[in-house]
Amino acid sequence: MLKIRKLTVHYGPLPALKEISLEIERGEIIALIGPNRAGKTTLLLTLSGILETTEGRITFEEEDITNLNPHQIVSKGLIHIPQGRHIFPTLSVLDNLLLGAYTKRKEKEGVEESLEGVYSLFPRLSERKDQRAGTLSGGEQQMLAIGRALMARPKLLMLDEPSLGLAPQFIEEI
Repeated sequence: MLKIRKLTVHYGPLPALKEISLEIERGEIIALIGPNRAGKTTLLLTLSGILETTEGRITFEEEDITNLNPHQIVSKGLIHIPQGRHIFPTLSVLDNLLLGAYTKRKEKEGVEESLEGVYSLFPRLSERKDQRAGTLSGGEQQMLAIGRALMARPKLLMLDEPSLGLAPQFIEEI
Protein backbone atom coordinates (compact mmCIF):
# COMPACT_ATOMS: atom_id res chain seq x y z
CA MET A 1 0.00 0.00 0.00
CA LEU A 2 2.70 2.53 1.06
CA LYS A 3 6.34 2.09 0.09
CA ILE A 4 9.13 4.40 1.12
CA ARG A 5 12.49 3.82 -0.55
CA LYS A 6 15.74 5.50 0.53
CA LEU A 7 13.93 8.67 1.59
CA THR A 8 16.20 11.58 2.49
CA VAL A 9 14.92 14.95 3.73
CA HIS A 10 16.94 18.03 4.63
CA TYR A 11 16.18 21.11 6.69
CA GLY A 12 18.42 23.49 4.80
CA PRO A 13 21.87 21.86 4.72
CA LEU A 14 21.09 19.52 7.65
CA PRO A 15 19.79 16.00 6.98
CA ALA A 16 16.62 15.30 8.97
CA LEU A 17 16.00 11.84 7.48
CA LYS A 18 18.62 9.74 5.75
CA GLU A 19 17.76 6.85 3.43
CA ILE A 20 14.61 5.72 5.27
CA SER A 21 12.90 2.67 3.80
CA LEU A 22 9.59 1.28 5.02
CA GLU A 23 6.69 -0.69 3.62
CA ILE A 24 3.16 -0.72 5.01
CA GLU A 25 0.58 -3.21 3.78
CA ARG A 26 -3.19 -2.73 3.80
CA GLY A 27 -4.64 -3.49 7.24
CA GLU A 28 -1.36 -3.14 9.10
CA ILE A 29 -0.97 -0.93 12.15
CA ILE A 30 2.52 0.54 12.42
CA ALA A 31 3.98 2.59 15.28
CA LEU A 32 7.07 4.73 14.83
CA ILE A 33 8.94 4.80 18.12
CA GLY A 34 11.96 6.92 18.94
CA PRO A 35 13.23 9.75 21.08
CA ASN A 36 12.38 13.39 20.47
CA ARG A 37 13.96 14.77 17.29
CA ALA A 38 14.39 11.27 15.82
CA GLY A 39 12.45 12.25 12.68
CA LYS A 40 9.03 10.69 13.28
CA THR A 41 7.10 13.91 12.66
CA THR A 42 9.41 14.86 9.79
CA LEU A 43 8.58 11.55 8.09
CA LEU A 44 4.84 12.11 8.47
CA LEU A 45 5.10 15.69 7.20
CA THR A 46 7.03 14.44 4.17
CA LEU A 47 4.51 11.68 3.45
CA SER A 48 1.77 14.33 3.66
CA GLY A 49 3.47 16.57 1.09
CA ILE A 50 4.24 19.34 3.57
CA LEU A 51 8.00 18.79 3.38
CA GLU A 52 9.86 17.98 0.16
CA THR A 53 12.13 15.01 -0.23
CA THR A 54 15.76 15.50 -1.17
CA GLU A 55 16.16 11.95 -2.45
CA GLY A 56 14.17 8.76 -2.52
CA ARG A 57 10.72 7.72 -3.58
CA ILE A 58 7.29 7.38 -1.99
CA THR A 59 4.63 5.23 -3.63
CA PHE A 60 1.05 4.85 -2.43
CA GLU A 61 -1.05 2.13 -4.03
CA GLU A 62 1.59 1.68 -6.74
CA GLU A 63 1.52 5.40 -7.68
CA ASP A 64 4.48 7.71 -7.17
CA ILE A 65 3.43 10.47 -4.77
CA THR A 66 6.91 11.84 -4.09
CA ASN A 67 6.68 15.63 -3.65
CA LEU A 68 3.00 15.90 -4.58
CA ASN A 69 1.23 18.74 -2.80
CA PRO A 70 -0.86 17.98 0.31
CA HIS A 71 -4.20 18.39 -1.48
CA GLN A 72 -3.24 15.81 -4.10
CA ILE A 73 -2.08 13.38 -1.42
CA VAL A 74 -5.29 13.79 0.61
CA SER A 75 -7.39 13.22 -2.52
CA LYS A 76 -5.61 9.87 -2.98
CA GLY A 77 -6.71 8.80 0.53
CA LEU A 78 -3.54 9.35 2.56
CA ILE A 79 -4.59 11.41 5.60
CA HIS A 80 -2.35 12.85 8.32
CA ILE A 81 -3.55 14.01 11.73
CA PRO A 82 -0.73 16.22 13.05
CA GLN A 83 0.23 16.44 16.70
CA GLY A 84 -1.62 19.08 18.65
CA ARG A 85 -5.34 19.45 18.29
CA HIS A 86 -5.74 21.18 14.95
CA ILE A 87 -9.43 21.95 14.96
CA PHE A 88 -11.40 25.05 14.04
CA PRO A 89 -12.30 26.28 17.55
CA THR A 90 -14.98 28.80 16.56
CA LEU A 91 -16.86 26.35 14.33
CA SER A 92 -19.30 23.76 15.61
CA VAL A 93 -18.35 20.12 15.98
CA LEU A 94 -20.55 19.31 12.98
CA ASP A 95 -18.94 21.99 10.80
CA ASN A 96 -15.47 20.71 11.74
CA LEU A 97 -16.50 17.21 10.70
CA LEU A 98 -18.02 18.38 7.43
CA LEU A 99 -14.78 20.19 6.56
CA GLY A 100 -13.09 16.80 6.73
CA ALA A 101 -15.38 15.60 3.95
CA TYR A 102 -14.45 18.50 1.66
CA THR A 103 -12.79 16.27 -0.94
CA LYS A 104 -15.90 14.03 -0.92
CA ARG A 105 -18.48 16.86 -0.92
CA LYS A 106 -20.05 15.79 -4.22
CA GLU A 107 -20.95 12.41 -2.72
CA LYS A 108 -23.76 13.59 -0.39
CA GLU A 109 -24.84 10.06 0.52
CA GLY A 110 -21.26 9.09 1.32
CA VAL A 111 -20.80 12.16 3.52
CA GLU A 112 -23.92 11.26 5.55
CA GLU A 113 -22.67 7.69 5.87
CA SER A 114 -19.24 8.90 7.03
CA LEU A 115 -20.86 11.22 9.56
CA GLU A 116 -22.91 8.37 11.01
CA GLY A 117 -19.76 6.24 11.18
CA VAL A 118 -17.89 8.94 13.11
CA TYR A 119 -20.83 9.42 15.48
CA SER A 120 -21.01 5.67 16.14
CA LEU A 121 -17.27 5.59 16.85
CA PHE A 122 -17.37 8.73 19.02
CA PRO A 123 -20.95 9.15 20.37
CA ARG A 124 -19.82 12.13 22.44
CA LEU A 125 -19.32 14.11 19.20
CA SER A 126 -22.93 13.47 18.23
CA GLU A 127 -24.07 14.75 21.63
CA ARG A 128 -22.03 17.92 21.10
CA LYS A 129 -22.52 18.44 17.35
CA ASP A 130 -23.83 22.02 17.76
CA GLN A 131 -21.22 23.01 20.36
CA ARG A 132 -18.23 25.15 19.44
CA ALA A 133 -15.20 22.91 19.02
CA GLY A 134 -13.00 25.17 21.14
CA THR A 135 -15.14 24.46 24.20
CA LEU A 136 -14.55 20.69 24.07
CA SER A 137 -12.14 18.99 26.46
CA GLY A 138 -8.71 17.97 25.15
CA GLY A 139 -9.82 14.37 24.68
CA GLU A 140 -12.96 15.43 22.85
CA GLN A 141 -10.93 17.73 20.60
CA GLN A 142 -8.66 14.81 19.72
CA MET A 143 -11.73 12.68 18.94
CA LEU A 144 -12.92 15.53 16.72
CA ALA A 145 -9.57 15.72 14.90
CA ILE A 146 -9.67 11.96 14.27
CA GLY A 147 -13.34 12.08 13.29
CA ARG A 148 -12.68 14.90 10.83
CA ALA A 149 -9.93 12.84 9.20
CA LEU A 150 -12.23 9.82 8.99
CA MET A 151 -14.81 11.93 7.15
CA ALA A 152 -12.47 11.89 4.14
CA ARG A 153 -12.69 8.06 4.15
CA PRO A 154 -8.94 7.56 4.24
CA LYS A 155 -7.24 4.53 2.80
CA LEU A 156 -4.32 5.14 5.18
CA LEU A 157 -4.52 7.22 8.35
CA MET A 158 -1.34 8.61 9.92
CA LEU A 159 -1.58 9.94 13.48
CA ASP A 160 1.21 11.96 15.06
CA GLU A 161 1.23 11.72 18.88
CA PRO A 162 -2.50 10.89 19.12
CA SER A 163 -2.42 10.49 22.91
CA LEU A 164 -0.24 13.50 23.76
CA GLY A 165 -1.59 15.31 26.82
CA LEU A 166 -4.70 13.17 27.16
CA ALA A 167 -6.14 11.57 30.28
CA PRO A 168 -5.99 7.74 30.33
CA GLN A 169 -9.78 7.32 29.86
CA PHE A 170 -9.65 9.35 26.63
CA ILE A 171 -6.62 7.42 25.36
CA GLU A 172 -8.55 4.18 25.75
CA GLU A 173 -11.61 5.65 24.00
CA ILE A 174 -9.54 6.95 21.09
